[in-house]
Amino acid sequence: MVSENIAPAPDNVVSKRYELITLGDELLLGLTANGHLTFIGAQLGRHGVLLQRNVTITDEADAIVAQFRESWARADVVITTGGLGPTCDDRTREAVAAVLGQQLVFEPGIVKVIEERFARHGRKMTDNNLKQAFRFEHGEVLPNANGTAPGLWVEQDGKVLVMLPGPPNELQPMFSEQVVPRLAKLGLLLDREAYVQIRTAGLGESALEMKLQPIFARHGDALSIAFCAHQGQVDVRLSSPSGRLSIAEVESIAAECVKMLGEDFMCYGADSLAKVAGDLLRAQERTLAVAETATGGLLASEFTGICGASKFFAGGCVCYSNESKMQLLDVPECLLEQHGAVSAENAAAMALGAAERLGADYALAITGFAGPCGGTNENPVGTIYIALHTPHGVWSKKLHYPGPRATVNRRAVNAALDWLRRELVRTHSGSTTAVRTGGCT
Repeated sequence: MVSENIAPAPDNVVSKRYELITLGDELLLGLTANGHLTFIGAQLGRHGVLLQRNVTITDEADAIVAQFRESWARADVVITTGGLGPTCDDRTREAVAAVLGQQLVFEPGIVKVIEERFARHGRKMTDNNLKQAFRFEHGEVLPNANGTAPGLWVEQDGKVLVMLPGPPNELQPMFSEQVVPRLAKLGLLLDREAYVQIRTAGLGESALEMKLQPIFARHGDALSIAFCAHQGQVDVRLSSPSGRLSIAEVESIAAECVKMLGEDFMCYGADSLAKVAGDLLRAQERTLAVAETATGGLLASEFTGICGASKFFAGGCVCYSNESKMQLLDVPECLLEQHGAVSAENAAAMALGAAERLGADYALAITGFAGPCGGTNENPVGTIYIALHTPHGVWSKKLHYPGPRATVNRRAVNAALDWLRRELVRTHSGSTTAVRTGGCT
């Protein structure tokens, strides 16, 4: 049961120690990325908690016992991921029960939920799934809407244990919808976001700091500032851990920063470039089409991953060969022969063709040499041409990005999305002048 040692956290900072144990040989072998650390660390940070430590261990029972005993002795909240499934290598539940000194009890209600899930998929439940129907005698079950292994919750010795299944599509909604509210109710994290995050695009980290420094300087050490750089984007998080500034005052400072940033301001929070651009398209009742070569559908997938994208995204075309460009986008053969597939002229023709063939108001196109092979003296590896078609014209520009293929493609997509975003921002503000950076074609 809840211990009296779990005290409510102060409103402006949470000082309890959190540790995360991620289990799985596949993580240590590099077969699966440890996305749990990224997700859980970010979720806790948003609510005022710094995850103190993450340890990744094997599925062996002895390793689980040793690490859990260590973490349980030093932390206020321990979170484990993985090892709750039906197979022989899922040993977390039994190993942790031994450390806690609790019995595992069979819960018929869990069996019923698992049986119903199998029935919905037209399958029969195998006997080994009964392993998932055990809970701690002095604990609770966290329902799993997307899998068979429920999560487990224990409050003991003034501490909290949260055990979650490994698959991200199961873990993430369970953590956001069940774990966070429970921890907030116990006063172990804030029930609101602990900081205001401003997301920017088109500015480097150092340039962003210099631009906003006059605002920051007025508040001294009462204001905490943190930067996080991504490819083509930089986030700045504003908070006041000391409590000397109220959340309303921090929000006011953020608003001042946004005003100074102008078009470099992307959004509050953590929306993607595609989501921001999509919201602007939807607000203006406009549609978008895309055409790609080097990025191979990466640009289109940015939009199809957004719920409700059909309201503004007409579709896309991946055209690698010259023949496909001519057939699907009506790119003139003479243009390809004269200028080549990697050119400003072809990029503009692809954007125009996508807009016309798919009946869209706006269109983006990307072509280039992403590497590691290809390239010419004029257009070496890393050369990218992007084009933007709008209701009042079409433009293209040349970019060059060093790095491996995946990096070049990601930066190309971000550049195209940011160009579209800026054009839509200007249109939304009443300006009819397009962002005409680069050659006009």
